[in-house]
Amino acid sequence: MKKIISLLSLVLIIGFGLLYISDYSYLLDAVSKTYLTGHKTAFLSDYNYFDNRTLPPSEKPQPWPLHQEYNKLELTKKQEQLVTENQTVALLLIKNDSIVYEKYYEDYGKDSKSNSFSMVKSYVAALLGKAIMEGAIKSLDQPVVDFFPTLKGPYAQQLTVGDLASMASGQQWDESYYSPTSVTTAAYFVKDLDKLILDQPITEEPGKSYRYKSGTTQLLGMVIAKATGKNLTDYLYESFWNPMGAEYEALWQIDSKENGREKAYCCLASNARDFARLAKLYKNHGLWNGQRLLDSSFIAKSLTPRFKESPQYGYSWWLKNDEEKTVFMNRGHLGQYVITFPQEDLILVRLGHSKGPRGDKDDPFTPDIYTYIKIALELNSNVGKN
Repeated sequence: MKKIISLLSLVLIIGFGLLYISDYSYLLDAVSKTYLTGHKTAFLSDYNYFDNRTLPPSEKPQPWPLHQEYNKLELTKKQEQLVTENQTVALLLIKNDSIVYEKYYEDYGKDSKSNSFSMVKSYVAALLGKAIMEGAIKSLDQPVVDFFPTLKGPYAQQLTVGDLASMASGQQWDESYYSPTSVTTAAYFVKDLDKLILDQPITEEPGKSYRYKSGTTQLLGMVIAKATGKNLTDYLYESFWNPMGAEYEALWQIDSKENGREKAYCCLASNARDFARLAKLYKNHGLWNGQRLLDSSFIAKSLTPRFKESPQYGYSWWLKNDEEKTVFMNRGHLGQYVITFPQEDLILVRLGHSKGPRGDKDDPFTPDIYTYIKIALELNSNVGKN
């Protein structure tokens, strides 16, 4: 028995040693930070296990006003059931730029941090707009090789920053969140994101069709940092976080202290109230309390589908438009949403642990999104009746 245990121990030691020196060494980090913490994928509070850069509160915080009917509205029993079944931790509704409904679950509160996941892609696109506005990037048509001339692949020379923002990069990428060996998982744990991203060639002609790839936004973040000479955290703070009056500290995950590259495709840890601020800026066409923070034409283009056959996506914003309603949203893994209804002057923020059932695989929107849209509109219809 002792010989068997000794042999198994030796096999494990050799196995871990080989893994450590292989291309999959990041799996050791994944096991300790995700799987051994009881999770199968990234989770809301996992920022505690990674290196981060800090966005301080604004130098002049601007608390959201409370609506005159603040928290007089109530969810129906059915709505409350749907919200809790998906393990919601925050539900916030802002009407006419005032908080009209706000509820937290578990041990979360108005200042609790939650991982944004891919909601932050919309922030990176906003930083692109800012860099263009300031002249650090010429336009959406500027080639990516102007910033990274060693970009690989037969179509690397054709790739533009606009292709990156609209998910039309042609980049080689496996967008798989639950496979431990996918490049998406590797990006979450490797210590040098730049190397990983620049090793992904541009294998298809860019600018032709939409295909969602997190690595594409990561490359866009690298371009913005190169163009501006600033890390994304500092650039976000000076461009938007500070002037928009964020009330609370936020954290943006980086690949390592040594490399210091923000995970541009995900991982800004903030709270429901501060997550809503970018939506207000876009709803108001780039103006924040009279101050021009972003060009209105860039916002209009961002909220318009680039490809007719993919009406659900613009330039790093999700779009749900029909004859009656115009809705745009930033959206993240496990059901992190900021859903904006410009015609109703309404913003809904939902943060939580789960999206619930997948639903129709051909529908780009999961069933829970329709639930939150319906809840927002039904609550809105009751404003003024109390």
